[in-house]
Amino acid sequence: MEQHGARVVADLGRELAAASSQTGGALWRLAESGRGLDANLLRLPPGRAIDEHTDLVLDVLLVVLEGSGELRTESGSQDLRPVSALWLPKGSRRALVAGADGMGYLSVHQRRPGLTIGTPPRPEAGEEAGLLARVCPECGRLAPERAARFCWSCGSALEA
Repeated sequence: MEQHGARVVADLGRELAAASSQTGGALWRLAESGRGLDANLLRLPPGRAIDEHTDLVLDVLLVVLEGSGELRTESGSQDLRPVSALWLPKGSRRALVAGADGMGYLSVHQRRPGLTIGTPPRPEAGEEAGLLARVCPECGRLAPERAARFCWSCGSALEA
């Protein structure tokens, strides 16, 4: 019987503690059926970054849970520390850079609309051969880490 109603779905502190501080990418994702939200627990290893990008579809709420980092936007930079909450409105350009201890954070947004079938984008000249394995099959975003197992944006598993 499917359980309805409010309930604890994860111990995010335990999830962060169980992963190595050098582990990057998605550590946990909300996977309950019938949800209207996507939520992902992510970690950026020390000094690593999520390159500048713009989400034209969704607002995103990020909550820093451990470590430190920096949010870079068109209007400047902001230091991030545990329990900082960031609202990233759709259409905003942003980049994240982890501090010396890395940064663990929760990303929450409305569930992404379904994808349509189309022709995949063509890689630009000079890209490394293994780059396509780092492109998320669900949302099309590029994983910043070579060894990422999950998409940093939507939490979907990446091809091995």
